[in-house]
Amino acid sequence: MCCIVALMGLIGPRIAFIYAWLFTNEVHQAYNGFLVPALGVLFLPWTALFYAIAYAPIQGLDGLGIVVVGCGVALDIATYVGSPKARSAN
Repeated sequence: MCCIVALMGLIGPRIAFIYAWLFTNEVHQAYNGFLVPALGVLFLPWTALFYAIAYAPIQGLDGLGIVVVGCGVALDIATYVGSPKARSAN
């Protein structure tokens, strides 16, 4: 059961980001080009997803948007730090 939760923490935000990239305009508004979002999906998926959601085309990130992106950074750190602990608990 613990492995399923860890797997969803690693794959879930990537699936959500790719869905947002393909079916909405938010990723295209937040990022210019292909390289940065592709690297975001690979290495920092929560941060890339929350940045695309919080970005406003006219003013960029406001105070609440910075908090949302900070939560994405915290989730990425928790995902990468929590995964080895979950594997070694067995």
